[in-house]
Order: sequence, then C-alpha cells, then structure tokens
Amino acid sequence: MNLIEILNKRYSTKEFDPTKKISSEDFEQIKALMQLSPSSTNIQPWHFIIASTEEGKKRITKGTQGFFQFNEQKVLDASHVVVFCAKTETNGEFLQQLLDQEEKDGRYPNEEIKQMVFGARNLFTNIHRYDYKDQQHWMEKQVYLSMGFLLLGAAAMGIDTVPMEGLDFKLVDEEFGLREKGFSSFAAVSLGYRKETDFNAKTPKSRLPQEEIFTLI
Repeated sequence: MNLIEILNKRYSTKEFDPTKKISSEDFEQIKALMQLSPSSTNIQPWHFIIASTEEGKKRITKGTQGFFQFNEQKVLDASHVVVFCAKTETNGEFLQQLLDQEEKDGRYPNEEIKQMVFGARNLFTNIHRYDYKDQQHWMEKQVYLSMGFLLLGAAAMGIDTVPMEGLDFKLVDEEFGLREKGFSSFAAVSLGYRKETDFNAKTPKSRLPQEEIFTLI
C-alpha cells in the first residue's frame, strides 16, 4: 500500500452515483474504523447514526433544507451517510461503564493499574469540566479523530467520501432525539462511489508546501 498515493487520490466527493452501493462486508470494516479509533484516555464519547436506506437518508436531509440545501443530494445519492455525535456530558455512570468494559476486555493485569487508569480519566474529565470549561468541545475533538480514521480508511478501500459540517444540526438533533439521550450531532460524512461527472475528481489537490508547515529539529 502506497499511503501517499492514497492520500493524493482522496478528495471530497461532490457527486455520488446513487446506483452504486457499498457492500455489507466493506461497511463492517467502515464501522470498525470508527469503533477502533483513538480518543483521549480512551473516553470514546461518540455515537454514530448510520443511514443506508432511502428513509434513513431522508431523515438526515431535514438538516439540509434552506441555507444548507447544497448538501442534500450528497446525502440522498450516497450509499451510506454517517452522522457524528458527541456526548454532552460524561458522568460517573458512563466512566464506570468504560472501566467495566475495559476490564471485561482484559486491559488490566491488576487492580492497581485499573484504578490508576480510572483516576487519570476522571482527572482529565474534570480538568475540561471545571478548569478549561470546554468539556463538550473536548469530546467533539475526540470524535473528530474517528472521522479522520474513517476518511483515510475509506480511501484505502477505494470508497469515496465527503465530510460535511453544512447541516442544521439542531434539526438533526431533534429528528433523532439526540439531546434527550445525552448527545449532540456536529458533522456528517457521506460515503459511496463518485459519478463520472464529478468535477472535483479532476481538480488538482492543493496544500501548503512542506517547508512551510513542518519544523524539523
């Protein structure tokens, strides 16, 4: 696998071919990309709404009306659409759930290490809750990591994507009752296969030069 070649081929797809669908086997790998992505202290403050049916995609387009109408077809024509949601609060019950799952998965060789990890996660959570007062933004940053994994992994599989922040996420939250469940949506990614007419597929990639963005010491 030539990673640089994959990165240069990846782009934000503007037109999806509605007749081409991602196989269920490939989408299991897509789900793994999100589930197994990293997060600070392994806090995993995410939930992913995945639409693959016409009905499901139409529900998401409730957030693409009015000003955001330019993203409607990117939702409807895609094979799958993922809405990225972050927890609005991490309480003691959730932190205990994480700890119990980690213990079940065999992450702790002894009780001392288990309690050390639990204490560190509580420490970082409280720093962002009380000191930095940016807990929800901190959790959204962790969910963005999963989006990065998804975009790169999908490109490596030959699947096209477009990340979108151009939706009315208040309406998306209302459609799926997210706030009542302790989550809020903030971005979406459409996945599928490009149309031959997609102009952006032929647009040269443009990035700042390496000598400007890297400091090698």
